[in-house]
Amino acid sequence: MAITIYDVAREANVSMATVSRVVNGNQNVKPTTRKKVLDCIERLGYRPNAVARGLASKKTTTIGVIVPDISKNFYSELSRGIADVATMYEYNIILSNSDERTAREVELIEDHLGKQVDGLIFMSDSISDEVRAEMATANVPIVLAGTLDVEEQLATVNIDFEEAAYVAVSKLIENGHQRIVFVSGPFTKDINRISKRNGYVRALEDVGLVVDESLIVEVENTYDNAYEEWQQIRELAGKPTAIFAGSDIIAVGLLNGIRDEGLSVPENYELICFEHSILARVVRPQLTSIVVPLYDLGAVSMRLLTKLMNGEEVEQQQVILPFRLEERNSVK
Repeated sequence: MAITIYDVAREANVSMATVSRVVNGNQNVKPTTRKKVLDCIERLGYRPNAVARGLASKKTTTIGVIVPDISKNFYSELSRGIADVATMYEYNIILSNSDERTAREVELIEDHLGKQVDGLIFMSDSISDEVRAEMATANVPIVLAGTLDVEEQLATVNIDFEEAAYVAVSKLIENGHQRIVFVSGPFTKDINRISKRNGYVRALEDVGLVVDESLIVEVENTYDNAYEEWQQIRELAGKPTAIFAGSDIIAVGLLNGIRDEGLSVPENYELICFEHSILARVVRPQLTSIVVPLYDLGAVSMRLLTKLMNGEEVEQQQVILPFRLEERNSVK
């Protein structure tokens, strides 16, 4: 049978209240009594009941984390930042995949709230009306990590994705390119459809270049899809000379498509991408990339959530972290 607080109290010849104070770090216990209780806890192998403690304190020290697909580098790196800071503040995590489905997102929010989590960190391609309505019923803080909230109602942690796209495309324009293809991940993702696309368009318009919609290409965010898409890109009218890829995995698919045709980067096509995962560094040539601080997005999201859960003052609920353009060998 499991050892209970009653067993520890009887063995140490103290009250259960005294054992509780020792377990919870209350300093109003004599040092000799504290040592006696701790010795009994170790000898008996007592483990405090987290559920019972949660009922007493009205906190479970547990947070819910909902991601579209943990296997994708963007979300796995981000989740690692969340986990490390959660551990630092002694929170446990319930991690769930939504499979990029709205119905599943709503279901998971309900499920996490039913488990009495103290807060939620949510990631998604976009915030649907159904999800927004479900969040409105929550009685715990919610933070969006690496997720755009077009209505600016929720706490968020992001980079300025539009400005980052602008910087990347401007670099290609500075290198003399006028026909620049934007190969994006799915436009179901607000960051792609709104932020990155707007940055691409603004960079062209600021120097008087015409925006050719045929140069804006949507693909699945996979290597195979990007590799296959290269065959269509090479046939575009008015031969493009540079590519802005929405992610590292898309860029690598395009890079290999170009090279398998006997062409090269950057001699025939200059290429800049987003994210700066290990992929950008292991391929040859190494890829010039917008560095998205994925780990920091997760870590700061978790820290923001701890402040909201503890009722601390928060100066700004829409946090924007810095990014940079890391120049490597895929541009001249």
